[in-house]
Order: sequence, then structure tokens, then C-alpha cells
Amino acid sequence: MKKIMFSDEFLLTQAVLDGRKTQTRRLLTLTLHKKADRGNALIEVSPSKVFFEDGKWKFVYDDYVFLLPKGNYPKYRVGEVVAVAQSYCSIADELENCNNATCAAHYEKNVQKASEYISWMEHPGFNNKMFVASDKMLHQIRITDVRVEKLQEISDDDCLKEGVVVNEPKIKGGINMYYPCEYLRSCAKEVGWGRVFHTPREAFAHLINKVSRKDVWNENPYVFVYDFELVK
Repeated sequence: MKKIMFSDEFLLTQAVLDGRKTQTRRLLTLTLHKKADRGNALIEVSPSKVFFEDGKWKFVYDDYVFLLPKGNYPKYRVGEVVAVAQSYCSIADELENCNNATCAAHYEKNVQKASEYISWMEHPGFNNKMFVASDKMLHQIRITDVRVEKLQEISDDDCLKEGVVVNEPKIKGGINMYYPCEYLRSCAKEVGWGRVFHTPREAFAHLINKVSRKDVWNENPYVFVYDFELVK
């Protein structure tokens, strides 16, 4: 089973586990072999169009249609079940605090299971989920749709599926405001510096730049859009 990672810094993993985030965008990086005397050097190409046709992913570059190299195919397929990556430390915390069980025996079993993860304190995956095993993860999602679009083609509805939080007005007829994510909403409430925006797209643009740590919104690259549902 494959795994997928979401930002813990901006509480996007928790948004997935809460069922509030049901969509994610991942950069499509297209690399081709350069046809030149220099040999098989790889170059990055910016296609004018990427699409799925006759069971194959294709792209348009320099007015010609090419098959998308297998290495640039989407990482996840429709119907595939994928493990949500969490550090072993966070899994142990979740298991120990699982007190919504219907009986004490179930709770004790969770605590015992958590101790297995705590015993892995020397493992690199204890604090870094890049190194965790997918079969050790507690939660899974199922991919329900895969498509390609430009980053700025995102709709307002899809911004909310990406984790943007709407701050509905308390006064009837007021204007909705939008926070990029639950983390920045909590910052605005607790310490007063969380950014708030007038539209979902503005909020998402701020979020995607924060997560990627660069101005990817204005670069407007092609991205794979994955819709998913929480199954475990």
C-alpha cells in the first residue's frame, strides 16, 4: 500500500482525519529526454495541455501531442486505497488518548498498541513521517477521482474541499470571510495574527504558497487533482 502526506504544520492531516479535507493537488513535473548531441539529459517541459484519452495520459507541447512518460503519471489511481502518513509519535498519542471506546478492555488494548509505537523512539519515523511504513498507519483514504488542471483553475467549492475554512458571519446578511486552514483560523482567534480573506480562492492561494514555501500560485503550474474519501 502507498502512503500520502499532508502538512502537519497547517493541520491538514487532521483536516483529512476529520473529513473536512477531501481533495489535494500535487504538482505535475514533466521531464523529457533532450534530443540533442548532449545525450539523454533530462529537461523540464511546460505543456500547453495535459489530458486523459483512450486510457492514456497525453500532453501537448510545441503544437504536437505526446504520450506522457510513465514516470510522470499520477501517483494514485481511482479506487486505490492509500495510507495517511503520520509519525509514530503522533500515532502513539492518538491511541493513548482514544477514550471514546465502549468498554475499558478496548481502551486498554489501544494503550498497549500505543506502547509498541513508543518503543520505536530510536526509529527515524518516530518524529518524521517520511520514514514510516504504510502498513503501520491507522487511517486510510480511497481515491475517488483524478484529473489534471492548472492550479488557478480551482473553483470556490474545491477551495473548501482543500481545507479552506469559512468564517460565517454572526449577523444575518453579513459577508463570509475565509481562513486558509484551521491552523490560521485558530491563530486569528488566539493571538490575532491569522490571515483572513474575502474569497475562498484568495485563502487557498495563501495556503498553497505557505505549504509549498514559494509563490507557486502565480507560477500556475499543471497539477494532478485527487478527490478522496476517508475509509478508516
